[in-house]
Amino acid sequence: MKIQAEKIKNLLVQIDGFLVAIKEAENSQTDSLAKIAKPYRKSARNLVYYRALRKFDLRDFQKSMRQLGLSRFANAEGHIKASLLNTRLILQALIKDEGKKMLKSGLSIKSARRLLVSHTKDLLGYRSPGRRVRIMVTQPSEAANNYELVEQMVRKGMNVARINCAHDTPDIWLSIIKNIQVAAKASGRNVKIAMDLAGPKIRTGAIQPGPQVRKFKPLKNDLGEIIQAASVLLVPELEEGSADNALPIGAAALEGLNRGDELTFRDTRGKKRKLIIQERDKDGYLVAICEKTTYVKTGTVLQLSTLPEKVFVVGALPAVEHFILLKEGDVLRVDRTAVAGESAQYDDQGNCIQEAHISCQVPEIFKKIKKGHPVLFDDGKIKSKVIEVKEDCFRVSILRASEKGAKLRSEKGINFPKTTLGISGLTSKDNEDLKFVAEHADMVNFSFVNSKADVEELFAVLQELGAFNRLGVIFKIETRLAYNNLSEILMAAMQAKQVGVMIARGDLAVETGWDNIGLVQDEILAHCSAAHLPVVWATQVLENMAKNGLPSRSEMTDATISLRAECVMLNKGAYINDAIDLLDTILKDMEQYHDKKEIMLAKRTKLSIS
Repeated sequence: MKIQAEKIKNLLVQIDGFLVAIKEAENSQTDSLAKIAKPYRKSARNLVYYRALRKFDLRDFQKSMRQLGLSRFANAEGHIKASLLNTRLILQALIKDEGKKMLKSGLSIKSARRLLVSHTKDLLGYRSPGRRVRIMVTQPSEAANNYELVEQMVRKGMNVARINCAHDTPDIWLSIIKNIQVAAKASGRNVKIAMDLAGPKIRTGAIQPGPQVRKFKPLKNDLGEIIQAASVLLVPELEEGSADNALPIGAAALEGLNRGDELTFRDTRGKKRKLIIQERDKDGYLVAICEKTTYVKTGTVLQLSTLPEKVFVVGALPAVEHFILLKEGDVLRVDRTAVAGESAQYDDQGNCIQEAHISCQVPEIFKKIKKGHPVLFDDGKIKSKVIEVKEDCFRVSILRASEKGAKLRSEKGINFPKTTLGISGLTSKDNEDLKFVAEHADMVNFSFVNSKADVEELFAVLQELGAFNRLGVIFKIETRLAYNNLSEILMAAMQAKQVGVMIARGDLAVETGWDNIGLVQDEILAHCSAAHLPVVWATQVLENMAKNGLPSRSEMTDATISLRAECVMLNKGAYINDAIDLLDTILKDMEQYHDKKEIMLAKRTKLSIS
């Protein structure tokens, strides 16, 4: 017992040391704390406490606490001082020490939980019945003219609709927003609108376009027999959002054709082909079938079989999107000027006569690139190392690509995880888009925030637009620099009244390393818990489900882990409504057993077999 008492006294000394440290930290942050918005004053103070406590190596202390069956502070981020004082009181009672009186914690454990709930509601709106965690869904372009799609999203449980300003136009954004608002009102639900600023993301430039051609291929069985002919939609002209199987032949042509008519032609290979018209759809367009694989290009002449002199010419088709195929050991040149990219060219003997090249959309970075620095393309799918730097370009050697080679396309992200690029803050496009966001959205997602200065720049622009403290702000943590500056970003963020954090795990994993992403996302969650800030868990959640209709086992586990956040983001896909439905079910079912990070020990039940 004497040895046990000495251990407890040693723990009390350590706790007193922790309390002194957090008090000193608070005193040193007087100026910063004075700038915090009223709803976050207690939260900011607790974040200061948390940062001070994390300067200690607590592992031995935690082991000793565990041996006594007491709190190890593993889930105490949101109420540091209260947990320290409560634990000290328990330890004193164990050795009947009445030497020190209980101090006021300033923020009780219960109050800390209430703060997070309140801040989450202010930013993300009301939760769905039976579900604490909100669901955010990225809107596809199709949502602008497909009300039924949007209505299903709302009915299946979407709480926040996300529109990415990196894609589409203000007219399309407005149409999407109107559909969401109508669907929400019809369903009696509240759906918030969040809009992502594109930010200074570094991307690959254009690639030489391919021919203006479309391929139509019937579906065949293992014996090569046709089981479904290729469907071709004959339209007056192609528009943004037109179907991939559409062929433009002019408005006049559509009026003179009927069911059963056959259009004959020669495809790009000179092969005889025909289209057989089946019906006219609700939009007045003609649906035809093609029973053989065919390639149709701009300018192809179609003849009516019963009246050969009656011809129709295929209008402008989009160019086939090309790519650069890269394998391990290949060399790629990255150009400063906007030169259209091309694959490597080889002579008859297989010698490379022109290396593969592609441009970078942000020329400012070329001053920062150093030989030996790693460069990653397309969310880290292609890894390379800089082998040469010139004024107008740099060259990289491909270190990692898929076994058959990786396809690098235009508009793909480029990451420089060990290069300080000095690029952050709002772009000219962001400033223009913010005008629309301030007028039509409930919150803005700030991409590629890297520092306190970036936060202050955004707030200054929102002040000018009259949207500060009216528009909620979610700060997307997606770079190594943002992670390293996380505490100062959060402190600056809490000068506004409605703020949150998104863990953008795609770019973040590339920037910080795949081997570190588990630790990094845990640290972000912990810091946000300390600040009582709602967190959005983003990137590749149920991605396979949304795109292909069937989730992987790892996706199901990831969706369960997302209970540690206050909101989960789903990306667009053909099966997005099935993904929303599944995620809604997972979150509702698992919340019986998890409250944020804590396991809830409900009575164990066996799974029924149906």
